[in-house]
Amino acid sequence: MEEKNVYIQALEAEQAGDWAKAHAMVQDMVTAEAAWVHAYLHRVEGDADNATYWYNRAVVPVCTTSLAAEWQALYRELVNIGRK
Repeated sequence: MEEKNVYIQALEAEQAGDWAKAHAMVQDMVTAEAAWVHAYLHRVEGDADNATYWYNRAVVPVCTTSLAAEWQALYRELVNIGRK
C-alpha cells in the first residue's frame, strides 16, 4: 500500500482534531503546496493575517469559501502529488 503524501497527512491530522501536528508537518516545507496547506491551517486557527501571508507564498488567492469547501479543494488538488 502506497504511503499518503505529507500534504494529505497534514489535512487528515487537522480533520482528526490535531491542528498542531498538521501545522508541524508543513511549517518548515518550502513548496507552494505546503504554503497552501499552511494558509488553510491558519485560517482554521482564525489568524486571517497569517493565512493571507501563506496564501501569498502559495501564489493562490485568499480563500473566501467555507473551511470545508477549501479542505475538499486542497484534498482534490494534492491527493495525487508524488504519484506516477
